[in-house]
Amino acid sequence: MDIQRFLKLLKKYIWILVLVPVVAAVITYFLSKNIPKEYKSQVQISTGLVDQSKQLSSQTQNDYFKTSQQFSNIIEKMKMRKIMSILSYNLIIHDLENPKATFRKYSKKLDSLSAPQKAEVLGIYQQKLAQKVPITVYDNKGKYKLYDILQGMGYGEAALNKKLMIYRPDNSDFVNIDFTSENPQLSAYLVNTLATEFISNYSIDVYNNQNNSIAVLDSLLKKKEKDMNAKNGALKSFKMKNGVLNLNEQAATVYSQISQYEERKAQAIRDIQANQGALAAINSKLKGVGDPYMGGTVIEDNNAILNLKSELKIANDRYIDGSFKQSDKRKVDSLQNLLSRQSARNSDKNVVDPQVAKQGLVQQRINLDISTGQIKNTINSIDKQLAKLKGQYNTMVPFDAGIQNYERDADIATKDYMAALERTNQSRTEQNTGLKLQVAQIGLPGSAEASKTLVYVALSGIATFAVCFSGLVLLFLTDHSINTIHQLEAATKMRVLGSLNYVPEKNIDIKSIWNDTKNNNYTIHKDLLRSLRFEIGDLLAADDSRVLGITSLGAGEGKTFLASNLAYAYAMTGKKVLLIGGDQVAPVLSDSKQLQISQNFETFLVKREIQIDDMITRLNKIDETRSLLEIQSERNLRAGFDVLKKQFDIIIIDVNSLLNINLAKEWLSFTEKNLAVFEAGKTLTDSDKDLVTFLKKQPGFMGWVINKIKLTGIEG
Repeated sequence: MDIQRFLKLLKKYIWILVLVPVVAAVITYFLSKNIPKEYKSQVQISTGLVDQSKQLSSQTQNDYFKTSQQFSNIIEKMKMRKIMSILSYNLIIHDLENPKATFRKYSKKLDSLSAPQKAEVLGIYQQKLAQKVPITVYDNKGKYKLYDILQGMGYGEAALNKKLMIYRPDNSDFVNIDFTSENPQLSAYLVNTLATEFISNYSIDVYNNQNNSIAVLDSLLKKKEKDMNAKNGALKSFKMKNGVLNLNEQAATVYSQISQYEERKAQAIRDIQANQGALAAINSKLKGVGDPYMGGTVIEDNNAILNLKSELKIANDRYIDGSFKQSDKRKVDSLQNLLSRQSARNSDKNVVDPQVAKQGLVQQRINLDISTGQIKNTINSIDKQLAKLKGQYNTMVPFDAGIQNYERDADIATKDYMAALERTNQSRTEQNTGLKLQVAQIGLPGSAEASKTLVYVALSGIATFAVCFSGLVLLFLTDHSINTIHQLEAATKMRVLGSLNYVPEKNIDIKSIWNDTKNNNYTIHKDLLRSLRFEIGDLLAADDSRVLGITSLGAGEGKTFLASNLAYAYAMTGKKVLLIGGDQVAPVLSDSKQLQISQNFETFLVKREIQIDDMITRLNKIDETRSLLEIQSERNLRAGFDVLKKQFDIIIIDVNSLLNINLAKEWLSFTEKNLAVFEAGKTLTDSDKDLVTFLKKQPGFMGWVINKIKLTGIEG
């Protein structure tokens, strides 16, 4: 957002921002200063919802959201049409019963009734009040338009709600009712009547609702009690029929006995297995294989001795039969020694009597056999007892499934009954100790309210200022016109060479502009033109260019005026200037620096002759709409421009606007440098953007010149 531009817009329209709010404030003051005085009255209703002193100690503290909801319900019920109709009936009845002390003057409709008719209307209103029937537009269909009478007196629901406020102040325990009217007695009477009527109706509604709830709960409680008794009776009957006192305890006892007997059986089996292992070990020892204490190695030693003796006998026989050879003698001696050593070793091994050990083992085996037999008999007894207990336990399983169903039903029925009983007792308690609304402070006639004239005046001024300011903001945001160099650069993404201020058409005389030294507008125009001449001169001198074309997006943007002005500006520096085109500007011919003889460009192309003036020479275009290439060939045109460049320091061509794009392209193709003029205050359309793209692609395009800028909008 361009803040400076916006501030300039505000400065331009500052009179609107000041004048309109002031006028609105003045009008509001005169309209509001004669407003009748108003009197406000207030009544406070205590609810007891958050006042701990009005709650029983057994009551739980309500949470914030529940309490807020209760207050909201009370306030909304107070605004119900039924309550407001009761209030309207009371007000109209008061005025009809007290014609000399009415709160308001009778309306035309009511005043037009005769005394008997007023009495009849009073009776109808009293009857409706007794019946507590809301007033509607259908009440106009009777003999008297009751609804219109109330509306005419300002006692209708809509009229009362405009000045009536019902609210809970600052999370307190109170509900405030405020009413403001032109009569202090009316304000006090209305708030007090609304409070008392609402409390009465609310208490009756709550009492009736609680009685209805208790009646329903009592009926439900009796039904739940009947169901509970039926379920408990069915359970009792089942137990008596099947001889079950306490099935769970009996089953637990039997199961415990089964576990004990199974443990005894397992221990007996472990004892039998231990005895059998001991018997196997004893039998192995009695066999005596490999046991020196049981004579297990005697047989082997005896066999060895017998073998030695047999060999010794054979050796002796060979010794005798062999004529007592010495070698046989040595063998006999050797065998005799072996036999002696074997006999001695056998005697050393068997120092314990094996028979004694065997006798002890035999006795142990007999004892183990007897013990094993006894344990086996015990297992048989245990198996019989287990079978008996398991049979007894199995008979309990069907009873258990059945009794669980009965107990579950009885338990559910009992819980339902207790819940209904608790809810019934709670409802009775709430009926006796529940919410009790009461008037904490009655409404009294008050003094007149402070005048709101200043408030209305301030609001009027602020509101109109906000509207005007918003309008200017909207105008600024929707204004896409280009008025400054920066805006043009941002919109085209190209360089802007300079700007020119707006000069009225009546002052189109260039000589007057340059010779006038008193007019500030002319002075600024000349300074801006000199700055532009400097920028263009640097760009032309960079590559020694001499042919400058000036075009624009559309007609009337000031390109012709700029071309003539620029030619005059260059002439002021002593340069020889050729201006081609610029026919719309007719400078005063009395000045030596301006063209005095009319020549045209087409004639020059044919004759290649031109009469050069003192400083500025002009070649007119005979037909602005004629194609340049249709006059001469491109080769001749370039040759003609070469001749002109040798005779002039700068050639300025007033090129057709880009509305005639075909003609503009031809002229721009013969320029060395070119620029475009843009009129301040215009916007770029989609077609203009296409032309901007075309200019950007031109090899000799230098930039833009923004023209016709207002003096207050000049930016450098």
